[in-house]
Amino acid sequence: MKSLGLREKDRIILNAIVELYLKSGKPVSSGLICQKGALPDSPATVRNIMAKLENLGFLTQPHTSAGRLPSDQGLRFYVNSLFEATPGVLERMSFHPDDLSARKGDLSSLLHQASRVLADESDSLGFVLSPRISRIHFHHVRFVRIAEAKVMIILVTSSNLVLTEIVTTAAPFEQGELDRASQYLNQSFRGKTLVAVREALLGELPHFKSKFEQAFNRLMALLKDSIFQEDQADPIILQGTARLLDKFDAFDLERLKSLFQNFEEKAGLAKLLNDFISLDRVKVLIGRESNLPVIEECSLILSHYGDRNQILGSVGIIGPKRLPYRKIIPLVDDVAKKLSQRLTQAG
Repeated sequence: MKSLGLREKDRIILNAIVELYLKSGKPVSSGLICQKGALPDSPATVRNIMAKLENLGFLTQPHTSAGRLPSDQGLRFYVNSLFEATPGVLERMSFHPDDLSARKGDLSSLLHQASRVLADESDSLGFVLSPRISRIHFHHVRFVRIAEAKVMIILVTSSNLVLTEIVTTAAPFEQGELDRASQYLNQSFRGKTLVAVREALLGELPHFKSKFEQAFNRLMALLKDSIFQEDQADPIILQGTARLLDKFDAFDLERLKSLFQNFEEKAGLAKLLNDFISLDRVKVLIGRESNLPVIEECSLILSHYGDRNQILGSVGIIGPKRLPYRKIIPLVDDVAKKLSQRLTQAG
């Protein structure tokens, strides 16, 4: 790894300091580095290297008589080293297949199990970002009237994953018109998302004759109600909050509590997770890299899950920066892969 002209010795010392800090949580001295045999050099040489790393921003020193702690930049260097190292460097954790099993079609139970596995195995906060039904490419969709002002949306993906959502509508619908709307969407928009359908209808509405205008306006209203209510819902499944709160002092504790109690904070986290859903298998955000003040003293490790044809959401953990990254990175990767396999098998 090339980074600001670091020599091999510099990299070895930096990674050794991070490893020792992650285990103990205490500043690391040059004597301890020599004791652990990271390099055969003298303590004076090690001290010079540590001073250089501090000047470059990779280490900090709490006070003059103390050892060094890795900065966020130092932790980032270490994590990048793990991703670039041989596969054997990461310590894969095994969990029983039954830890991620649910009745066919029981998506909610499966997602809650994934969140629990992440929390239990990491001893931190496990999260799953649920699929947003309006943003999933559908193979088949149906609207069912279940009460005067309530409609159930049943959406089936191309891998036969079934998702449902209940929408409170501004005006009542008859089942007949819901059936006609379902038929129209399946014939004209299969493979699209409900968000894309609404945008397409907005563009096409002026071209329809007046006799169809009311029907299309009502369909538009139904889609609008669905998307709006979905955006107001809490899409994040969190487990292990007590574990995370136990790891921080009183000042940070109050800030973190807002993540679990304040809808706006959870909405911000959901947006962050959506923004970072990508083709990368696992992504690690350290401290302020998340651009979310409420977790700037944390590390966030996430990956995505989905079926054969699309990404549905993300999974991961939030914990203190002093995490066993060698174990947590493959844990998140394995849970994401296992969850994706379960969803594909659901078809």
